Order: sequence, then C-alpha cells, then structure tokens
Amino acid sequence: MSDPAHDAGMTVRREVLGDEHVDRAVERTTDFSAPFQDFITRFAWGGVWTRDGLDRRTRSAITLAALTALGREDELALHVRAAQRNGLTVEEIGEVLLHTAVYAGVPAANSAFAVAQRVLHEDA
Repeated sequence: MSDPAHDAGMTVRREVLGDEHVDRAVERTTDFSAPFQDFITRFAWGGVWTRDGLDRRTRSAITLAALTALGREDELALHVRAAQRNGLTVEEIGEVLLHTAVYAGVPAANSAFAVAQRVLHEDA
C-alpha cells in the first residue's frame, strides 16, 4: 500500500540528494534504523522540503549554514552537492559559508570551506 507522505518525501529526497545517495541509504536500512529513515523521509523531506514558503535554493542555503554552524561535516558534504543540484553556484556556496562565519564562527566556516572545496573538486 502506498503512503502519500512517504512517497512525496522520497521523491523530494531523491531530487535533492540524488538517486545514488538515497539508494545507498535504503540499502543500509536495518530493522533498527528503519523508523529513523521513515521519520526523515516523512518529516524532513515530505513535511519541510515540500512546503511552498521557500524555494529549494533557499532551503539549501539555510541547510549549508545550519550544518556549518553545527559542525556536521559529513552532512555538509552531502548538502554541498544538493545545493548545486538545487541551482546554487560555487560562488553562492562560498558566500553562504563566508556569511555563516560571521554568525557561527571562523573555525566552523574554516572546516566548512575545506569540506566544500573537497566536494567541489571531486565533482568537477
């Protein structure tokens, strides 16, 4: 039986993160992690990313800033790619990280620039 909330979330998740990443996440899902995967698919991707109030470019910029501020480098790498998929240019990604340095601190932005540079270089 199809679940509209889960299906909508999975569609957006695939559009933003790419099939390859989502397929790996699905393949690694266990009985233990299944409730969490369902949660993020329904609520993050199906509940927040599908709202009309902000476009995906803006959501990506906010996500980069939040992940930088929190020092979540693995997720940041994933969302640098997502930001490009959502239309942010390399220059705009740099501006988001520079702007975040003012509010979240230079060490956090320094790490974020290193992660973004690695990802952008790998994908070039």
